[in-house]
Amino acid sequence: MDLGLTGRRAVVTGGSRGIGLAIGRALAAEGADVALVARGARALDEAAGRVAARSGRLVVAVPADTGSDASVAAMAEEVVGRLGGVDILVNAAATASTGSFPEDTLADEVNVKVQGYLRTARAFAPGMRERGWGRIINISGSAARQTGSLVGSVRNVAVAALSKNLADELGPHGVNVVVVHPGLTRTERTAQTLATMAANRGTDVTDVQRAAEASISIGRMVTAEEVADVVAFLASPRSVALNGDPVVASGGTLGPIHY
Repeated sequence: MDLGLTGRRAVVTGGSRGIGLAIGRALAAEGADVALVARGARALDEAAGRVAARSGRLVVAVPADTGSDASVAAMAEEVVGRLGGVDILVNAAATASTGSFPEDTLADEVNVKVQGYLRTARAFAPGMRERGWGRIINISGSAARQTGSLVGSVRNVAVAALSKNLADELGPHGVNVVVVHPGLTRTERTAQTLATMAANRGTDVTDVQRAAEASISIGRMVTAEEVADVVAFLASPRSVALNGDPVVASGGTLGPIHY
């Protein structure tokens, strides 16, 4: 299937590692030029170099803190200048979950994952709207559908609400907005995440992994690359039928029926 992404211009926040980096690779492999955005300049430069070498596309590294209005504004100006415009925005910049967050981190988590997503959307949506086409994909998480982490649930539910509001606002102008809920996803940080979860629960890593995978319909964690494949489709013109409603890229959750 030709996704029609050749020549499109994409921004991926949280793009130096994990799901964000996998999405950047997938979009570049499909022919898009990509700006990877994250706070750490060194890791970002290395990631951009690897993606560019592998894809042959223009891939630029633009350090920014999506928790800051001024930093996002400066990043958006630089990205538009280097890519010539932005057709696709993927928001993935957030603190990685290890199963729970201290409640005193709520304000910071909302600032980065909710307000940060809104900042970048407001920075790039006007250009998309003017051209009559665009895609905004917000990476949230399965904590939006379950209890166990107050901060994790609140920030992810808020991203879903943000996405639906933007979808209704921008949809009539050719800009689709979708929220994606990954579950526990295999990345380069999975071992650390499982170890932290095990320590928090007073058990061992093997038990944590076994319990997690037993709750997934396909019987294993999906990989960051498999989530990225879903996002690449959502970033394409072929995804026009999807706007506002969540897409769950978790391998399936045993038990509950969502409708």
